[in-house]
Amino acid sequence: MNHSARLPRQSGFTLIEIMIVIVIMGILAALIVPKIMDKPDEARITAAKADISSIATALKLYKLDNRAYPTSEQGLDALVKVPTIAPLPPAWKKGGYLDKLPKDPWGNAYQYLSPGVHGDVDVWSMGADGQSGGEGSDADIGSWM
Repeated sequence: MNHSARLPRQSGFTLIEIMIVIVIMGILAALIVPKIMDKPDEARITAAKADISSIATALKLYKLDNRAYPTSEQGLDALVKVPTIAPLPPAWKKGGYLDKLPKDPWGNAYQYLSPGVHGDVDVWSMGADGQSGGEGSDADIGSWM
């Protein structure tokens, strides 16, 4: 029997090959993850704009029926239930103008001002931080945009 017979070569990856793959994966993650992380904020901003648009449409219908927008004191609640604060609407639509008032995508109430600064009425969300002003996802999103 020949003692110098070769053992079969073991297959597998070398440490260098594994390190190269890890470095490549790290570079790809550094490039892709920031882009993916911004998507939820963009989706929330789009949802807020859609909500504001539907609230603005309901406000226009309210005005068509009642010749005026709800006052700031009556607020957006006037779209869901008959206002009890003067001036009372003369032709409030039975069932209301919205089924319920939506919350903004961050769980806060939409803001309302009549007369508005930017138009007849202003409807807006104060963004992710829930405070006036801000930048990026913290910025206000309004009917005037």
